[in-house]
Amino acid sequence: MAHRSRLAGFIIDCNTDNLDSAADFWAQALGCSVADRESGDGEAEYQQLGETPGDLHIEVQKVEHSSRVHLDIESDDIDAEAARLEALGAKRIGFVKRWWVMEAPSGQRFCVVRMLHPERGAAPNEWGCGTRGQASTHSSSCR
Repeated sequence: MAHRSRLAGFIIDCNTDNLDSAADFWAQALGCSVADRESGDGEAEYQQLGETPGDLHIEVQKVEHSSRVHLDIESDDIDAEAARLEALGAKRIGFVKRWWVMEAPSGQRFCVVRMLHPERGAAPNEWGCGTRGQASTHSSSCR
């Protein structure tokens, strides 16, 4: 099945008791602003940065595990994208709320999340019809 995906952005995981301070640091370090201090969903604590380079989605997240940075890949079909990435050697770690946590063959963790604004940012890659990870150059390539 054809689907689309692209790099959504970066999540800066912070093992901290003071998410405001962590978000302020990263906003200043990256030359951004804190756009939304309440972008979490009640169970997770996030703060979204604004005025990011290339309109990249960057969030600072309070976590219990060690501090690290991970990327999100957004897709209009997260199951198809997870399967495509598995075919490339990644493995599914688990489904959390609305997204897949994946692990690259080299060990980095990343998430596959639902694409919210396909009209914003760079055009998504189009995948499908047995392309085994190769981006289609035309949206009609599977017809």
